[in-house]
Amino acid sequence: MIEIDFNSLRTIGLNNQIAAQLAAVEAGAHLMRITEVQRDWLTLHDGAGEWPARALPRLLADMAESGFSLSVGDWVAAELRDQGELWISQRLEPFNHLARRANDGRRQSLASNIDTALLVMGLDNDFNVRRLERYIAMAQAADVSPVVVLTKADIGDDIEARLNELQRRLPAVIPVLAVNGLSDEAANQLAPWMGPGQTLCLLGASGTGKSTLTNTLTQAGQETGGTRKGDGRGRHTTTARSLHLCGNGACIIDTPGLRTWRPDADEETLAATFDDIELLARDCQFRDCQHQLEPGCAVRAAIDPDRLMNYHKLLRDARRGQQTPLDRIAERSKWKVLGKAAAERSRQKRS
Repeated sequence: MIEIDFNSLRTIGLNNQIAAQLAAVEAGAHLMRITEVQRDWLTLHDGAGEWPARALPRLLADMAESGFSLSVGDWVAAELRDQGELWISQRLEPFNHLARRANDGRRQSLASNIDTALLVMGLDNDFNVRRLERYIAMAQAADVSPVVVLTKADIGDDIEARLNELQRRLPAVIPVLAVNGLSDEAANQLAPWMGPGQTLCLLGASGTGKSTLTNTLTQAGQETGGTRKGDGRGRHTTTARSLHLCGNGACIIDTPGLRTWRPDADEETLAATFDDIELLARDCQFRDCQHQLEPGCAVRAAIDPDRLMNYHKLLRDARRGQQTPLDRIAERSKWKVLGKAAAERSRQKRS
């Protein structure tokens, strides 16, 4: 087992779940945390300072085979080799991992070992409840606790009406905060989730104020940008995920803007994140009710129609994400046959 300075590493998020794996780390290695990923180079933190490093090819190959890649927030074992270079030789199993699926079905890692996901959305023209519901599902499916953070409370539109809309749409157990990302008061509002050793991850679209909020909470000094005048949507300012330290001992992972995403979870897991729908479904007339046109559906009678439509869309995305290339070809073929049959019936009726 390696010797480590627990007090220093706790300041960058070391907890008992990670410490329990230290017996499997080779002697002579250094326990460090990834704070930034830039192509072939990574930045590691040992609790005292940051160091550049690269990963051993065999480690990258093993991870690629399982569909994963190194990401910000990962705990790794690094070895000092020739010419004083640090090489990552081992990745400790994360207790959770946020990822999404790219358009080609490949997994895109976002961050690992997260206690709380701050789901950031602006109280301006980019306010979008459907997108927020999908972020919540994304966090909960990865076993990460979500907190909704509505930024631009100082310049936002219809703030009270939008807060009421969220309270009506979202489960009551999900905290919703309206903050001014430029004000120190934001740190006081988020204090319950920013205890020593806690790791938070900011998720949201470009221009919602994630980097501004990170600067306020950590004094990181990241570059920030404005929004487009036409539709209020943000410009990409943050181009890479990065971990920053707060003065009170918490860590914050800032991420580039996420506007669209495909879930990295199966249909059953994502359905469970809409627990209000799952609870009401027990009272539906039919056990296999799809909450669409069936009579006696308890869900349609109680849930906001837009939230229910978002639920169905999310499950369709999950099904597509789990399909193999052969499954997709078979599905296209099936719909072609059905389309031709419908066209033939229509032709026969006209004749």
